[in-house]
Amino acid sequence: MQKYVILSRLSPDALKDPKGFKKLAERVIDHIKKECPDVVWKESFAVMGRFDIVDIVEAKDPKQVEKAVMIIRTYGHSITETMPATLWRDFLDTL
Repeated sequence: MQKYVILSRLSPDALKDPKGFKKLAERVIDHIKKECPDVVWKESFAVMGRFDIVDIVEAKDPKQVEKAVMIIRTYGHSITETMPATLWRDFLDTL
């Protein structure tokens, strides 16, 4: 399965109170599980910098990842950047 990195930045108007983030995240997760069953979440990280969240996912079909990203954008009120990723050791093996 292909790995993907999804970088997300919350819209400033996404939440009025940081305590509401947990409910927002649960809503996004529920929609993705229901609508994108072939996307497997490997890890999620809260980060400091240009983005707020880094998700590592796997999927056979990039269309499923595209759909998951649109759910993040819509229900998560986020701006995203997504890229395919190759494990470093696998990349080195191709050289």
